[in-house]
Amino acid sequence: MDRPTMIAICKGKSTMGFQSLPYVVSLLSALLWLFYAFIKGGDTTFLLITINTLGTFIESIYIIIFLIYATPHAKKQTFKGLTGVMVLCLVISLGSFFCFQGQTRVQVVGWICVGISVCVFAAPLTIVFQVVRTQSVEFMPLSLSCFLTLSATMWFAYGMSLKDICVTVPNVLGFLLGVFQMGLYAYYRKEPTKQKQKMNRNCKEHVINITILSNSSEVHPVADSGLKACSQSEDETIGELVVDEKKNTT
Repeated sequence: MDRPTMIAICKGKSTMGFQSLPYVVSLLSALLWLFYAFIKGGDTTFLLITINTLGTFIESIYIIIFLIYATPHAKKQTFKGLTGVMVLCLVISLGSFFCFQGQTRVQVVGWICVGISVCVFAAPLTIVFQVVRTQSVEFMPLSLSCFLTLSATMWFAYGMSLKDICVTVPNVLGFLLGVFQMGLYAYYRKEPTKQKQKMNRNCKEHVINITILSNSSEVHPVADSGLKACSQSEDETIGELVVDEKKNTT
């Protein structure tokens, strides 16, 4: 999710159907890439450290905002996810130090990062399913898809320049998913008009029958269980006329 979505959540004081899964998975990815950069070392990891440090900070802010406006059930699920992230990071860091050494450790952690990055790129699929189900792009801003595609392209080029396959591989999937989301946005962006037409048809199907007394008379709704009572002032007379009209029609 991007900044406009966060602004909408703050203004609406509601998570509006969004899920915390993309935030939690992205936070896990940023933390693991930081760990990968530190154990790999060298000058070539500078961008990995700076970008993922910033990513960790931003995702933390997003999660805090989500928790402020989330429902109790959503908060519970988010806390479970955060607990899982902390446990998984601890297991991976300790396991890699005790079970592997040197370049082998770097490769193992790198491929774990690849797997987590694939999950990050797959996390927006929950939003994609929601777009298909609702036939609305409200929950998938175009800017998010564009920046996902651009980011994946730049990181792919960066990985190729470093000849680091762990950086290159997941961004191929990120690029493909970004292009797919933009295509989905282009397909459904005109759907709100159809939705309004569908809503109008549904409204017509639920129109309450009315009885017109005369050209100069007021229109009063007729309930399914009988005629609704009119207001007490002049409506007593009108109410009698409505009853007479109902009897005549039956």
